[in-house]
Amino acid sequence: MKELNGDCGPHLNGCLTRCFDIGADGRHVAWCITMTTVYDIPADIFNPALAAAMEDQKAVSMPDWGQYVKTAVDRERPPTQENWWYLRTAAILRKVARNGPIGVTHLAQAFGGKKDNGAMPNTPGVASRHIIRTALQQLEDAGLVEKVPTKEVETEEGKVQLYAGRRITAAGQKLVDNIAHSVREETEAQYPGLDKY
Repeated sequence: MKELNGDCGPHLNGCLTRCFDIGADGRHVAWCITMTTVYDIPADIFNPALAAAMEDQKAVSMPDWGQYVKTAVDRERPPTQENWWYLRTAAILRKVARNGPIGVTHLAQAFGGKKDNGAMPNTPGVASRHIIRTALQQLEDAGLVEKVPTKEVETEEGKVQLYAGRRITAAGQKLVDNIAHSVREETEAQYPGLDKY
């Protein structure tokens, strides 16, 4: 199967189209639509658009303690943005969509920074696991992520199910792909040259 050169036809609903030669003598042509995915959009454009969609989810809301909590041990003050909970939840959903299955510890390291130890060398400062865990539970209640079971172990209290982390569901994948497709034109305007991908 080889890709034909040149434009194979009109664009469908703003999507790029490619055609492939699948026949013995080029008599059969298959059309496929290249959909914009979460991998195609930079985070600085994708996360605010996804955060706006997170505000429409009933299961996702900022807890009462979210007004005064720090987001990591290396931070000195709470966040100043009004919608910081939705931005963090959107960033977590993007990480799960790209790297899932992924657990709370890996996400805490990804959202962490460097802890200032004064005269001593800086050490890694992980993000708040409580914030990440609560956001993942809300995303799970919204049906956007799910736990990935691995095996059961026998303990004194009985069997305990172990999990490899969380991955995105079909509904979550549809949401992030639709958001990515909606901001495609803005991304191409801000980053010329991305349209070739």
